[in-house]
Amino acid sequence: MSFLDWIIAVGLNAVIITYGFYLSRGVRSSADWFLAGRKLSWWLVGLSMYATAIDSSDLVADSGGTYLLGMSYFSMNWVGSVVGWSLSAFFIFLPMYRKGLYTNAEYLETRYGTTVRVICAFVQVQYRTLILGIISTTLFLTLSIVCSLSNQTAWILVVLIAVFASIYTAFGGLRSVAVTDSLQFVVMTIAALLIWFIIWNQVGGWSGIEQKLNASDPNLSSQLLHVSSENIRTEEIVHYSQEEIKSKLLLGGTYNPSKNTIDYHTPAWLVSIAFILIGMAYSIVNHTQSMRMFAAKSEWDLKMSVFAAGSVMLVMTFFNLSMGIIGRALYPDQSSLPNGQQDSIYPVLVNHIEGVGLKGLVLAGILAAAFSTYDSIGSALSALLTRDVYARLVMKNKDDQHYLRLSQYLTPVIIGISFLYIPGLLKGGMVLYYVELTSAFVIPLLTIFLVGRFTKVHRSSGLIGLLMGASYGFLRLLAPVVAENYGIVLLPPLMMNTYAAYPFSMVVTAGTMVLTSLITGWESKNSLSLSSSSREGIWLQSSLKEIQELQKNPTEASRQHSILPVVLSMFLIVTGFWLTFVVFW
Repeated sequence: MSFLDWIIAVGLNAVIITYGFYLSRGVRSSADWFLAGRKLSWWLVGLSMYATAIDSSDLVADSGGTYLLGMSYFSMNWVGSVVGWSLSAFFIFLPMYRKGLYTNAEYLETRYGTTVRVICAFVQVQYRTLILGIISTTLFLTLSIVCSLSNQTAWILVVLIAVFASIYTAFGGLRSVAVTDSLQFVVMTIAALLIWFIIWNQVGGWSGIEQKLNASDPNLSSQLLHVSSENIRTEEIVHYSQEEIKSKLLLGGTYNPSKNTIDYHTPAWLVSIAFILIGMAYSIVNHTQSMRMFAAKSEWDLKMSVFAAGSVMLVMTFFNLSMGIIGRALYPDQSSLPNGQQDSIYPVLVNHIEGVGLKGLVLAGILAAAFSTYDSIGSALSALLTRDVYARLVMKNKDDQHYLRLSQYLTPVIIGISFLYIPGLLKGGMVLYYVELTSAFVIPLLTIFLVGRFTKVHRSSGLIGLLMGASYGFLRLLAPVVAENYGIVLLPPLMMNTYAAYPFSMVVTAGTMVLTSLITGWESKNSLSLSSSSREGIWLQSSLKEIQELQKNPTEASRQHSILPVVLSMFLIVTGFWLTFVVFW
């Protein structure tokens, strides 16, 4: 890294952050901070949704994921995220928007009760702080590998980046975050395309990738370049005793005595379902997405934001995620990477760039991607903890400024908590670590959102279904440990499979909800019933009314019945399925 590279990397982000501070001057109330006063246009909402979805973890950690998993990982973005955004905009978030709700957890109280609302808030804190931890770890890997910094210096810079992000987010709220996200989107997109074209030419294009992969392993090209290839995980057991091998086989693997390995096979369709559900969960359960849609200035803008976010997602997913596959072609032996970690492949590829200022521009894009998600998750989780926990259960009747200040103070605290995940993430395989944990608690939440919106299940079924789904998720995480160490089988091998856990979690949760409703009865109508002010608190009620007043915009009425958002969203969904199950299948 030359001095000019540093100037470019720091300077571009400094300008954007400074502008974020400038925008913070307009924050006067909690409605301004949480929902930008319901003034955001569709393209700004959509670009902010995309910039939040694609962060430095997607550039670095997801490249590590595709280094191992190949094209199968693409279905998460091409199908899962786009379908999730569409369901959110047209069905799930739309009634929440009309009621003036601030958070998606708020909806769960209207449908299932206070306990489910609070659980949702805390699950999202766990779910999204994990992502912040991944972002911090990817920044560390980038700074240490690309910039050749010592571990101590790299971590100091990571902490400073997190501090700056938390400060301008705390002051500016959603409007500041949305605008800076859109500017950071420009920087990170230019950087991602720049490095892709450079490395693409170095590897010799698609044919060069195939040749290099096949030269390493004749089966590697078909495994990585096609979604239809089954997932094979191989574990070496050369130093294992017969008893240890016997315990390992309880997990469902196949013993290969000639190679001293155990192979775990998962069919391609099951892997695709898992990644699609992960993408849908991100779009629906994640309040960083609902927060932006709720800030749209009209229903039409809310729906059109799907096109802005989804169209960029379809295109940039190929450029972002294929970097891991290109890296596998250039470095087929994982042990040749720093510390033997697949997560370091993106920074290693950045070091291939030559030319004054080019490496600095790529680093600027990685930093911009990190900032765009630090600020988004920080503000979203602050909103959840303030509205859905503190104002709902702890302190109900303070004034608006009290809750605004609390949200601002919580932002750096939340970002700081995320650093607790880093020791586990540094062991490598960040994507696989994320995939392991997500099925346990996030998929049950996704299920109760979907079932609650599209069926008339009983109000009590939400908590019961959520607890049963989470219990299965926890048991699935525990079962392999018990089987390996004690030889006790708690679950069938298929139900312990990482990818099968996603549909199983959904079936367990939804099945419990249906069974509960068959016993207790079905709801007579599927509507959102807000709590009375005496139970919910004066501020929560008054803030809802404030938003409901803001959305009365007669100039937008003529566009509300336009079919354009529907047509464009359907086009995106069809394109995503076509890319996944036809072009790259």
